[in-house]
Amino acid sequence: MVLARTGRAVRAVAGWCAALALAVLPAGPALAAGPASVDTAVSVRSADRADSAGRIGVGTAAALAAPAGPSVQLAEKEAGKGGTVTVTGRGWRPKVLLTLLICGQNMIGGTNSCANGDGRAVTTDAHGAFRTGIPVAEPPKPCPCVVHVATVTGEAAAADAAFTVAGHPVAPLPEESTGGRLTVLAPPRLEGGSGLLTWFGAPAQRQLTFTVGNLGPEPARDPVFQLGTAHGVFAPKWEDQQWRGTVPAGKKAEIKLPVELAAGAHGDYLVSLKYGGKVLAEQPWGVGRPWGVTLFWVLLCLVVPTAVFRAGMAVVDRLRPRRTAPGRPRTAASATGKRTGKSSGKGPGKRTGKGARRGGPAAGSGTPDDAAALPWFTPDTAPSTTSTTTSTERPTSKGST
Repeated sequence: MVLARTGRAVRAVAGWCAALALAVLPAGPALAAGPASVDTAVSVRSADRADSAGRIGVGTAAALAAPAGPSVQLAEKEAGKGGTVTVTGRGWRPKVLLTLLICGQNMIGGTNSCANGDGRAVTTDAHGAFRTGIPVAEPPKPCPCVVHVATVTGEAAAADAAFTVAGHPVAPLPEESTGGRLTVLAPPRLEGGSGLLTWFGAPAQRQLTFTVGNLGPEPARDPVFQLGTAHGVFAPKWEDQQWRGTVPAGKKAEIKLPVELAAGAHGDYLVSLKYGGKVLAEQPWGVGRPWGVTLFWVLLCLVVPTAVFRAGMAVVDRLRPRRTAPGRPRTAASATGKRTGKSSGKGPGKRTGKGARRGGPAAGSGTPDDAAALPWFTPDTAPSTTSTTTSTERPTSKGST
């Protein structure tokens, strides 16, 4: 029995050893090579893990060091006219309006080389991403072509993605000029102020001051810039302005260019600076309302009606007939009698004048017509000549015959 029990124990131990060997079978070569091999394998694996961790750390640091910016991806790299290409963007500002255009010659000539009539607009979401489709159109310039995405308002940002318009002609890119290559080194600023005339609607004027540096191998002599003014979401209106001077290669210079708006302009404007077909800087400009014009129109609406009313009343007063006092008609006879009474003066004519004023015929000059023309009588109630003579005749003086 003892031998039997010993045999079963030996077989159990052997089974456990076999199971352990099967469990560690992937490490079998290392175990067969001895303890030194096991240590070597462990050190190699540790080194691999450290190397991979180091590579991951370097990649993460590079990713963090890389500046985050707007990007554009295309679902299709080539399509023909009439098709649609899906555009996806990331890294843009949240809730910003973007324009999407298909441009030729890698947009070297600016938007003049783009199919502007077939462009699209899209607004980014809260995370600065978007996804939309744009119809494929042939740009006015030959390929190589790009899908150009740029912001409409706010800080300028743009990104391009290579695209091929099937069937559109392809031509080599124009050679880059060997002259100076200017770039803006500092944010521009608007200098100057508004005067009294601007308050009454005169054109607002400023000076755009900026500093440029010449990155090219040759000096830039009398460079021609383009200044654009845009109101709201409208496209800027460009105007060529030449700066008289030279910017040596590798040097910088301060440039001042005049900017003028239309008469009566007010609101939020954006002044853009372009050189060599590329926008170098943008500067917002808030223009106040010309309140003097508003005051002028208010006064005009008050003064003109008043003047017209007074002129009309003067015309009416001159054209309407004159009216006399009621019961006092003025005739030639009464006027003659009045003048006779006044001119009688002192002496014998005085009594005659008084008699004439009283309407009596004492002087013998009274007539029925004169009595009827007196102001306190009417033709129907005028007294007769006889009764008037009797009632108004004075007695003779004492001693007269």
